[in-house]
Amino acid sequence: MKLLPFALGMGVGYVLGTRAGRERYEQLSRAYRRVADNPQVQAAAGVAQAKAGEAVHAAVTVAKEKVAPSSGPAQHQPAAPGRSVSSPRNGR
Repeated sequence: MKLLPFALGMGVGYVLGTRAGRERYEQLSRAYRRVADNPQVQAAAGVAQAKAGEAVHAAVTVAKEKVAPSSGPAQHQPAAPGRSVSSPRNGR
C-alpha cells in the first residue's frame, strides 16, 4: 500500500513538470548561472574549498598517527584467520 502514494506523487510531479516545460527549465538555468557567476559566490566557494582541503589534510594526518606502528619493541602480529603463525603452508 505504500507504493500507491509514491506512484501518485511521481505521476503528479511528472504532469506538473511537463506543464512547466522548457520555459521554466530555461528560467531556472538562467537563475543558476547568475548565482554561480557572482564573484561573491565564487569567492565563498574558493574559501570553502580551501577549508575542505585543510580538513582533509588534518584528517589524513590524524589517521596516519593512529595507524602508524608504535616505536616500541616488536609486537606480535596477529595471523590471518585460519592461518598458523608458526609454520608456512606447504612451503608457500
